[in-house]
Amino acid sequence: MKKIALLALICLFCMLPSTTQAQEVTYVEDPSQGYLFNRMRDNWFIMADGGVGLMMSPYDRHEHFGHRLGAKADFFVGKWFSPLLGLRAGADFEQMKGATWTGNYAALGYRNWPRQFDNGKYVPQHFNNIGLVGDVLFNVSNWLVGYKPHRFYNCIFYVGMAVNWVYAREGARPVSDGAWKYGANDDTDHCRNYSMQCGLLNSFAITKKIDFNVDLRFDLMQEHVDGTYSWYKTWNEYPGVLLGMTYKFGKSEWNAPVQAQCPEWKYTDAEGDALVADLNDANRKIADLENQLRKCLEKKAELDEGGPAEAPLATIYFPINRTDVLGVQRNVVEAVAEVMKNENRNYLLTGWADNYTGNDKINVRLRKGRVATVKNELVKKGVSESRLETEINNGELTDYGPKCASLDRAVTIHRK
Repeated sequence: MKKIALLALICLFCMLPSTTQAQEVTYVEDPSQGYLFNRMRDNWFIMADGGVGLMMSPYDRHEHFGHRLGAKADFFVGKWFSPLLGLRAGADFEQMKGATWTGNYAALGYRNWPRQFDNGKYVPQHFNNIGLVGDVLFNVSNWLVGYKPHRFYNCIFYVGMAVNWVYAREGARPVSDGAWKYGANDDTDHCRNYSMQCGLLNSFAITKKIDFNVDLRFDLMQEHVDGTYSWYKTWNEYPGVLLGMTYKFGKSEWNAPVQAQCPEWKYTDAEGDALVADLNDANRKIADLENQLRKCLEKKAELDEGGPAEAPLATIYFPINRTDVLGVQRNVVEAVAEVMKNENRNYLLTGWADNYTGNDKINVRLRKGRVATVKNELVKKGVSESRLETEINNGELTDYGPKCASLDRAVTIHRK
C-alpha cells in the first residue's frame, strides 16, 4: 500500500514542473510605499551659477534699464534628504546698479556726480553685496508626477534667506541747522543687509552626475543705501536670472521598498488544450492507481476470510513441472510428520503452481499431483489419513512476479 501511495505522489509531481517552474516570482520596487532613506554620505552636490539682476527700488526706476543690470554669482554645497526635500548653503555676490537721490552721498564716491538726470534730482549709484545664503529645496516634478531616476528635466522651487555685507556709505541725515550731514564722507561704511529670496531652479540632466541649471530668482532686499534714513529702512525687489552647473557626489538615486510580484499567466488555445490533456492523463493515472489499491485491499480481505488465520506449519517446494518430493524437501516432510504425530490436530494441505509457465490444464494437474504426493508421504511416516484434508488453489502463493515463480510451486500445510 505504501508503494502505491508513493507512486501516486510521484505521478502528481510529474505534472507540476511545467507550470510551477514557469511561474517564477520576481521582486520589483514599489514606489507607492514611498522611498527609502539613503546613507548620509549620498545625494550631496555642489552648484555654481552666475547671471544678472535688476534693481527695482523707487529711485532705481529713474535710471536707464541697461544701467540697472548688475552681475550675480553663487556657490552652494547641498544635500537631498529625500526625492522631494533638500538643503543648500553657500556664498553669493551681487552687483547692484541703479539711481539714488542727489542728496545721498552714499553713491559710492560720486563726489562730482559726472552724470545727473531728471533735472539733477538723481545720480547713478553702484555698490556690491557679498554674503552667506541658505535655501530649502522642494522638487516640484517629483511631487507632481512621481520620482524618476533619470528624468531629463526637474522643476525645483526654493525659498531662503541671506545676510550680506554692503560696500557703501550710509544715507544722509538732517542736522539741527537745517543742513544735510553725510554719513562718514571720507570712510567706507560696510552696512549689513538682510534679504529673503525664492525662485524656480530649472534643472536639465546632461549626464548622470552633471546638471545644467536655469535659475529664475526673486530677492526682497533690505535697503540701507538708497537715500533713506538709517532708522527707516525699505525693502526693494531684486529679480534675476542665473545660469549654472550642478555636480552630484555619491549615490544620487532613490530606491523604493522591494515587493514580491507573481506573474499573471495568459495561455494560448494550444497551451490550454495541452494543459487539459495533461490533466486528463493525470486523472486516468490516479484512477488506475486507485483501482490497483482497491484490488489489493479486496485480495487481502479474501485471504483473511477464506484462508487460514495463521502462518503455515511448513511449505514443501517442487521443481518446475514436477510433483515428486526431492532432496532436502524430503527432510522437511519427515520433520513435519514428527510434529503431526505429537499433536492431536487436523491439517489442511494446499497444492500450488505458478501461473507464469504452462497452461491452466497443466497447472491444475501439478497442483493436484503435488498435494497428493505430500499426503502420501505423511501417511507413510505414520500420520493418520483422517487428519489430513487436501485442496488446490488456482491463485498465486506469493504474487512476486515471474522472477520469483519458484516460490509459487509448493504445498503449504496449515493447522485447522
